[in-house]
Amino acid sequence: MGEMSIARAREEFTPRVAYLDTATYGLPPRTAHEAMLAAERDRAAGLMASRAMDEAVARSRAAFGALAGIAPERVAIGPQVSYFVGLVAASLPAGATVLVADGDFTSLLFPFLARPEIAVRPVPLEEMAGAVGPEVSLVAVSAVQSADGRIAPMDDLIAAARAHGARVLLDATQAAGWLPLPAGRVDLLVCGGYKWLLGPRGTCFLAGTDEALAELPAVAAGWYAGERPWESVYGLPLRLAAGARRLDLSPAWQCWAGHAPALELLARVGVEAVHAHDVAMARRFRAGLGLPPGDSAIVSVAVREGTAERLRAGGVAASVRAGRLRCAFHLYTTERDVDRAVELLAGSLVGGFEGTG
Repeated sequence: MGEMSIARAREEFTPRVAYLDTATYGLPPRTAHEAMLAAERDRAAGLMASRAMDEAVARSRAAFGALAGIAPERVAIGPQVSYFVGLVAASLPAGATVLVADGDFTSLLFPFLARPEIAVRPVPLEEMAGAVGPEVSLVAVSAVQSADGRIAPMDDLIAAARAHGARVLLDATQAAGWLPLPAGRVDLLVCGGYKWLLGPRGTCFLAGTDEALAELPAVAAGWYAGERPWESVYGLPLRLAAGARRLDLSPAWQCWAGHAPALELLARVGVEAVHAHDVAMARRFRAGLGLPPGDSAIVSVAVREGTAERLRAGGVAASVRAGRLRCAFHLYTTERDVDRAVELLAGSLVGGFEGTG
């Protein structure tokens, strides 16, 4: 049990709508929002201290490690998922086969497809474990599918990959922060920070085993990848940091100033408590629409055209992805928010109340 309750954590948020769109971007807690604004005010005044921004990066790295159950020295920081996936793609030899989920988010797919000498084989998410064979070098999959909230069969995928000597790259962008993850049992894990981790755009993490991280080329190494960054800003020789930090990119300072307090709040609440709350809200939503129970914090339903706009006009924020309404429930979601969305959706569902997630 975390040291902060969901009710207490919710007091840190100030949405002006029933916000069901965390799968697009998360809301910042008040302390995180103010920290980012303060950093920008300090910049405008000529008072921003770069060493203080380094401290925010270190706090973020440590808090993410605590949330994921990974030592911070095995966590690299950067701006976006595709950069880190690109490092993984660059590490694979010509002729390697990468197994992916059909329809997965393209930031996980395009870096591999951009190397034509790599074979990328898509299969349906539910069939991935059975499709792992001796020819597969890497299994790359989102823990939770962005389009509809389906949860990957992670245990089965890990077991199948181990049986055939393949590595596993898990994209936790739609999962970390609400879903307990087998982070210690996958080779590599990448996670964008601006959704369920409640950060601003411009923060991302890569974590992994020492062996898997060591195989990644530091092709974009800059001064911040140095062992002592402020002492490696000029000249030869190459002096990269040990561990995951050699893969760091120079941080967008204000973004990390705004992310550290958000990650620390999530760590205080605890992933298990957030998971229980988020799934309970999603199940309340599904029950209100006559759908069967689910195990995801994301619910995707077929609706009539214009439904998302009608929800927005009624004070409910959601999004449309892959032609369906996508609603995402996080720790700031209340029962009242859910019931408001259900009320506004009355008569808008099509296709026999079908839903996934």
